[in-house]
Amino acid sequence: MPQAQQRRTIYSNQYTYPAYPRPYSHTDVPIRKKTLIDARKQKQHQHQRVKKVSFFSRLVSLIFMGLVGYYVMPFVFHAISMPLIHGHQNYENIKIDTYSFAYPTSNYLNNTIFQHRRTLAGAVSGKPMMSELYKTERMDFLETKLRGLMSKYPTIQSAITVWDFNTGKYADINGSEIYPAASIIKVPVLIHLFKSIDNNELSVYDEMKLTDYFKASGSGKLQYAKTGGIYTIDNLAKTMIEDSDNSATNMLMTKLGSMTSINAALRAWGIKQTHVQTWLPDLSGTNYTTTNDMATMLYNLDNPSFLTINSREYIVDYMSHVKNDRLIPQGLGKGASFLHKTGDIGSMLGDAGIVFMPDGRKYIVVIMAKRPYNSPLGKDFIQQASKIIYNEMLNTK
Repeated sequence: MPQAQQRRTIYSNQYTYPAYPRPYSHTDVPIRKKTLIDARKQKQHQHQRVKKVSFFSRLVSLIFMGLVGYYVMPFVFHAISMPLIHGHQNYENIKIDTYSFAYPTSNYLNNTIFQHRRTLAGAVSGKPMMSELYKTERMDFLETKLRGLMSKYPTIQSAITVWDFNTGKYADINGSEIYPAASIIKVPVLIHLFKSIDNNELSVYDEMKLTDYFKASGSGKLQYAKTGGIYTIDNLAKTMIEDSDNSATNMLMTKLGSMTSINAALRAWGIKQTHVQTWLPDLSGTNYTTTNDMATMLYNLDNPSFLTINSREYIVDYMSHVKNDRLIPQGLGKGASFLHKTGDIGSMLGDAGIVFMPDGRKYIVVIMAKRPYNSPLGKDFIQQASKIIYNEMLNTK
């Protein structure tokens, strides 16, 4: 046998059965017909049993969901969902403020109030309706005198703005610092009222009924008046300014569209740091302003492009008969007159107005003073500051 053929024979004998059995195949195992039939029956039985179990599970699930929907869901809706929607919780110990959760920056980033909530309104892109003070030269000598006075009253934190109509000269000490407005906030309320009258939205002859809802403590006599009394807008505005009546103020703010309307008007005028967010009396000082803002508003009382002559006459008449004359008027010289509005909430005392000197010149003066609660030093400071300012303005040409 040739050598090559001999090697192939040896290789074949080593790797064929029985040395290396060939693998099984399904064709190698005979299947009995009876076994196949039994397997099919067993599979059908298992399928029927699965169907029965599935139907029973679905029935139990439907019954359970029906009970949950009928008994649990109405309770959850009325006890949890509705209070969340309305913001009124049924349980006193549970406090949920969904608005603060949705708008976490609203407490420190806001410029107006909408539906009694602080919010951020868009910037006014148009030209402000009020004109800015035309400032020329700073009255450094007057500011030095006033700072010297301030050093004598260390418990009083004050802000002062003075502006001369004739020369444009001014003094500004902390004029952009925010202070509680107290009743001085009634000045923008009065201005907005007559802007609305100029726009034919209402008139001084319109009437309002006094209800218990409007009655407010603090200054003013309307809180003691008979419920149901009828008052004209003219009467309410006069009472608000001359008597500093809080009830009349709340009535007028309601007539104008609440605090939201006042704040929107302030932004349209170009007043950036004055804000109304509490009905009067605002004993906590949450309504705020600056002496510079108040000076700008007082300046625009004489602006014919902002207010009509008729509205200006009403405003001047009210503010010329303010009954509280214990602050700035006490520092004015003989023959001077003053139209103004005061404010007092115990921790803050202020006065803002226009002084008319005997020689026909006039100037704006706004003084606000934070003080220890009801401290008489606040009144003394404002009186002394007014006297210094008046004497300096007499010498200013």
